[in-house]
Amino acid sequence: AIGCVVGTMVGLLPGLGPLATISLLLPLTYSIPTGGALIMLAGIYYGAQYGDSVSAITMKIPHASSIVACIDGYQLTLEGRTGLALFTAGISSFIGGTVAIVVLAWLAPALGEVAFLFGPADYCALMLVGFVCVSFVTTGSLLNGRAMCAVGVLLGQIGTDVNSGVQRFTFDIPTLTDGVGLVSVALGCFGIAEITRNLDAHEERSPFNGKIHLMPSWAEFKRIIPSALRGSAVGSFLGILPGGGPVIAQFAAYAIDKKVSKFKHEIGHGAIEGVAGQAAADEAAARTSFIPLMSIGIPENAVMALMMAAFIIKGIQPGPNMIAGHPDLFWGLVASMWVGNVFLVILNVPLVRYWLSLFKIPYAVLFPAILFFCCIGTYSINNNLDDVFTTAVFGLAGYLFMRLDLDAAPLMLGFILGPMLEENFRRAMLLSRGHFGAFVTRPISGTLLALIALVVVWQTTVFVLRLRETRARAPIAQTPAA
Repeated sequence: AIGCVVGTMVGLLPGLGPLATISLLLPLTYSIPTGGALIMLAGIYYGAQYGDSVSAITMKIPHASSIVACIDGYQLTLEGRTGLALFTAGISSFIGGTVAIVVLAWLAPALGEVAFLFGPADYCALMLVGFVCVSFVTTGSLLNGRAMCAVGVLLGQIGTDVNSGVQRFTFDIPTLTDGVGLVSVALGCFGIAEITRNLDAHEERSPFNGKIHLMPSWAEFKRIIPSALRGSAVGSFLGILPGGGPVIAQFAAYAIDKKVSKFKHEIGHGAIEGVAGQAAADEAAARTSFIPLMSIGIPENAVMALMMAAFIIKGIQPGPNMIAGHPDLFWGLVASMWVGNVFLVILNVPLVRYWLSLFKIPYAVLFPAILFFCCIGTYSINNNLDDVFTTAVFGLAGYLFMRLDLDAAPLMLGFILGPMLEENFRRAMLLSRGHFGAFVTRPISGTLLALIALVVVWQTTVFVLRLRETRARAPIAQTPAA
């Protein structure tokens, strides 16, 4: 319970997240019993996943795991349906967490071995699938979306090459030797840019006015459940894979919803499916990310690396023997996830009205506090003031994107997937000694590449047919008789 409360509060603060909080609290685990310490740290992790969505939906200030929540969630806020958006996020997180807990308890030993089936070539193909999803994530022109994705890939190349040690696109600026931080890009392109846009508006803006409608109608509830279940399945699967996790899961769930939902034309313009699917995927991936850690001893992200450190501090080596050697700890963690999942619903859904009351403050008073927390959150990651200036630069870039009607979500997708694609591609080429055949001879990568080819052919066919239809409907100019 303490971990869930702390995680939720941390998620509300821009820039701060479970990584910084767990790293700060890690020394306290020496004086806390093993079960209580690990359960508290785990609660902070998946509690922060819901807290992230609150700031993303209400103020368009996301963390890494709530970038997609800004797209439809903030649009619902502008329509005066913030209560519905937050309620949807809470219920969907509960559904995603429940599905993931069942998967964790039932299939953890077996699913942990799935990670061994994926080699660098398979991960490379999986990243390419993510790039194909750009057309589903973008809310504007497909060409603009792909261009923004390419910009994101280029931004992801900034820094020191991990293989050769060569600095790329740093321009002899020491700050850029470690690359551009994900938090700086996310807070700048979404949070700071939105604040700047609101200050540029002529009218006085107050975020929340009028009555708060919390409970969805039956028709809306029927739209939430299928989307949440799809997101739960996607998040549960991607959480198992090293390099997956909540960040990738939210984009994948959003892309699937935008393709298969009955209301797919509304997604990107304030649809509850855009909130439900990503919230469920986010929470599911946060829980199933424990599977590779506890079953094969591989942390799949930075937070899981800290959790692994906490296990080792307590004298427990995560791996194949953990479930058999420490069944009380394993099942205690699983039970705590279920208790925490219920507690998050009990805590956060009734508190939606109070979260909204905090943001009834006039925007002229609210935005300095938001900027303050953005700066503090960005600075606290590396204790580096240059990160704050980097956030400001991307804030200006994000504002220009808004003025030019360019969507920042594909940029974030490219920024996240680009370095992962390059790393796995180079590993695959190294292992295959430069032979490209490794990508088509492996069953997983070959299947994924075949699916990518089918999707590209299908998208091209649809584009050509629509273009012909548009030209056929165009009025034929009549040449006047001589």
